Amino acid sequence: MNRREFLYACACCAAAGLGAPLPLAGEASAFAPVRGFMRPRPSPYFESVGGGDVQCTLCPRTCLIGEGERGYCKVRENRGGELQTLVYGNPCAVHVDPIEKKPFFHVLPTTSSFSIATAGCNFDCKFCQNWEISQARPDDTLNFDLPPAAVAELAQKYGCRSIASTYVEPSIFLEYMLDVGREAKKRGVLNLEHSNGFLGERALLDLSEHLDAACIDLKGFTEDYYRDVTEGELAPVLETLARLRRADIHIELVTLVLPGLNDGEADIRAMSRWVRDELGAETPLHFTRFYPRYKLKGLQPTPVPTLERAREAAMDEGLAFVYIGNVPGNPAENTFCPKCGAELIKRKGYRVSFGPFKDGVCLACGCGIPGIWA
Repeated sequence: MNRREFLYACACCAAAGLGAPLPLAGEASAFAPVRGFMRPRPSPYFESVGGGDVQCTLCPRTCLIGEGERGYCKVRENRGGELQTLVYGNPCAVHVDPIEKKPFFHVLPTTSSFSIATAGCNFDCKFCQNWEISQARPDDTLNFDLPPAAVAELAQKYGCRSIASTYVEPSIFLEYMLDVGREAKKRGVLNLEHSNGFLGERALLDLSEHLDAACIDLKGFTEDYYRDVTEGELAPVLETLARLRRADIHIELVTLVLPGLNDGEADIRAMSRWVRDELGAETPLHFTRFYPRYKLKGLQPTPVPTLERAREAAMDEGLAFVYIGNVPGNPAENTFCPKCGAELIKRKGYRVSFGPFKDGVCLACGCGIPGIWA
């Protein structure tokens, strides 16, 4: 990669809030990014429908794709009546992040997560903070040639206890994520995702076999909000969450609170009751602050009192672990024992310290805290 391309990559990553590209010290020649995709690969998630057309079954959009065309996510192409993924092993973002950035608050606190993303997404959220890559085609991004084994090896090299598929919707590179999960398991590294939860039944079944924890964006709680703001649907996301719970996969939820759009108390309470009844009262829920981005630059940042009222409503409906995000220093970043109230984990941004807490247990009263702690 020449200097101009490197600066372009840095600018794109900085604009998307990703930071500078991981330098991959000592391996620049082997892992220098190049523009465009490198290893098209057949996908099992499609059905032939005649006339050379195929129907993608990866997500609930079930795109009907003609010869030489791509689906909504821009990364799956019909080539000769066979659906191929164009992003297998070709991430455009490769970073080492604090696991709290995902955000996972109940998974290996203070550890690092090797984070990857390709171009593409099956939503178009008006507030997307990574739109420069989520709405791009893999033809146009600078991509690393990183097979799954290389991802797992680099995660170990950089001292990461987990690998996170994140930044864009990771289900659009599902075949890659599954193989990364297989390689991670060989090395005792967790396989994580931050996802919108918009996934087909067969794909979700396959993912559940290779996933340790999922941070799912529950973006709102009405179909109108999903349609108007994300170009998605709510019902399939709720079904994904219920299936992940039945598969005994650790779940954390994130709701980005947009002023005047999804911050109504009635909707917050309805969502919280659903989480309590369908996923369990101990499911961590993060209400995060919106800052103007992408297509909503004219909307003001979320007032902190709005987030605090949402948290109070969720806890009033019975949820035990409700957090406020993107407000460094707010006490609602911290984890408190739901039984005795002891402050177990204190956070200020990505600085984390521990109170009377060890191996998932409150040392003050003996209460067990759900999560992956070792």
